[in-house]
Amino acid sequence: MTKAQAAERIQKLRGQINDYRYHYHVLDQSIMSEAAADSLKHELSQLEAEYPELITPDSPTQRVAGKPSDRFAKVRHTRPMISLNDVFSREEVEAWATRINKLLKGGITGRAEDKLVEQASVGSDTGSAEEKDSVRERETSLSAAKADYIPELFADTKMDGLACSLIYIDGVLTQAVTRGDGQVGEDVTMNVRTIDSIPLRLRPYPEHPEFLQGRTEIRGEIVMLKATFAALNAANEAEGKPLFMNPRNLAAGTIRQLDPALVAARPLNFFAYDLLRDDPAEVPTNSFAYDTIRALGLAANRKAAVFTTLDRLMAFIGHWDEARQELPFNTDGTVIKVNDRAVFARLGIVGKAPRGAVAYKYPAEEATTIVKDIVISIGRTGAATPIATFDPVVVAGTTVQHASLHNADEIARLDIRVGDTVIIYKAGDIIPKVLESLPKLRPKSAKPFDMEAELARQYPELEFVRPEGEVVYRLAHTSGPLLLKKAVEHYASKSALDIDTLGEKNVIALVDAGLVQDPADIYRLTKDDLLKLDRFADISAQKLVDAIQAAKTPELPRFIYGLGIRHVGSQTAVDLAEAFGSLEALQHATLEDLEAVEGIGHVVAESILAWFSTEENQELLGKFEALGVKPQVFHKIEGKLSGVTFVITGT
Repeated sequence: MTKAQAAERIQKLRGQINDYRYHYHVLDQSIMSEAAADSLKHELSQLEAEYPELITPDSPTQRVAGKPSDRFAKVRHTRPMISLNDVFSREEVEAWATRINKLLKGGITGRAEDKLVEQASVGSDTGSAEEKDSVRERETSLSAAKADYIPELFADTKMDGLACSLIYIDGVLTQAVTRGDGQVGEDVTMNVRTIDSIPLRLRPYPEHPEFLQGRTEIRGEIVMLKATFAALNAANEAEGKPLFMNPRNLAAGTIRQLDPALVAARPLNFFAYDLLRDDPAEVPTNSFAYDTIRALGLAANRKAAVFTTLDRLMAFIGHWDEARQELPFNTDGTVIKVNDRAVFARLGIVGKAPRGAVAYKYPAEEATTIVKDIVISIGRTGAATPIATFDPVVVAGTTVQHASLHNADEIARLDIRVGDTVIIYKAGDIIPKVLESLPKLRPKSAKPFDMEAELARQYPELEFVRPEGEVVYRLAHTSGPLLLKKAVEHYASKSALDIDTLGEKNVIALVDAGLVQDPADIYRLTKDDLLKLDRFADISAQKLVDAIQAAKTPELPRFIYGLGIRHVGSQTAVDLAEAFGSLEALQHATLEDLEAVEGIGHVVAESILAWFSTEENQELLGKFEALGVKPQVFHKIEGKLSGVTFVITGT
């Protein structure tokens, strides 16, 4: 991407993100999921990191959130409610920890270093030779500790709610303020007073009476628990009322109601995550803050923990990524902070985010990417299915690079064009789908997709029709059963799996009898099934069943060829097997990966990608696997004559 292209993309991303934030933070409306918005923001951050000269003060990466609502009095925060930079992998966490260590001059500062130095120096000036040897050993250990040290880290699940600050004066709740734009928030005190989990007066804390004297600020998230949300929606459904979209939006919308009685009717909860005092030394660590918050009578997540190694931290993150459905509230990640707040303060802030903290985001259930092409796949019934191919993107923990667009009407409904930025999601966490396009990010050159023109371009030798009353284009002059018979016959042919006795006539008999609906169904056949047909006797039926079962571990090139992928002949199947080695690797190959294989051009690569992208073909491969069909991993045999060509002429 050139600098000019980056500048254009950055401008469009900023506009889309600002539009999302306005609806989300000011109007309490969700025009896309938070995961999709995070994906756009991450792309913007990466582009700005690559071209820092394009960063402007009004970029979404340089601010915290949208404008506060005009319906409530404005309150300026004594300390900004800052946002955090996002990380998405262990590698990004390690890179963040490495930067911290460099800033902390080797990694150890504050009380941790003081303790180690004190331990190492005991006996250095006086004592026996043995004591001095012990000192040298401790000094060596200190050097090693500095080399491997990461600051003590505090981690907590990131709650999906409305950020709010509670101000207590001499232990009494006097004001509640939303995040707003991070500098100025909204006074929602009357509504917050209706939340049972927020004490109007802090509990006595004899060990630290200072927290009930002067100004104590407690920050946290106002959330609606999943069970409460489900109950409210069930009640609305029973009364024929519209359903609420998600717990976060409902919590934010509720706390901004002008009538506190309505707020009280929708149970909300407050979970604290920070404690502020005029004297920062009174709150030495984040773990101390959580203990104190709970002692003062507010809820703080008890799953939070302190870590001294990245391995244990990542294990904690991994556990809650898998187990987050068990939590009573929604979460999309883990907040990681340097535990020592003096060290955290010394690390400072870059832009609008602190250096000493990041938010680890779990694999998104939605993400954004750019459509690179729309290819058309022909299924075994002759149906033409358009497939969107796009830049690889991680959705729900797996990399996705193509998704079915179903038919021409669906493309028109979504207005999907080559070059569009689209939101991808996983249907049932399995099948990738295109949720919507983002027209504001569309390049000027993008044109509406013309299904008939693309069919003519991609399949010039074939004729297609769209039967009246149907949404799908199909091959003309063919029928589903005819194509199925040809597909099964091809799969069993000598150049493919070479299944003895499964020739044309037997295939016709099996399809006409309804015993075979796709090539994988042959592996379901039993001797009893075949004996019901006139063509089979005891011996011939057993012979065919045995031949089919013997073909469960086919050579990879034969299996690829047998799938009947358009433009993939027996030699191309060998080339693909050599290049990728396994069926799984071939399934996940990108257009660029395929075009890199010698002898495979753009047209063939598109055809292969389209075949593996089609939902019915994915289901077919899953069916093969479920029935125990496992193509062998390809191992190229090398010898003395490998790569040598002989040309023999004459008689």
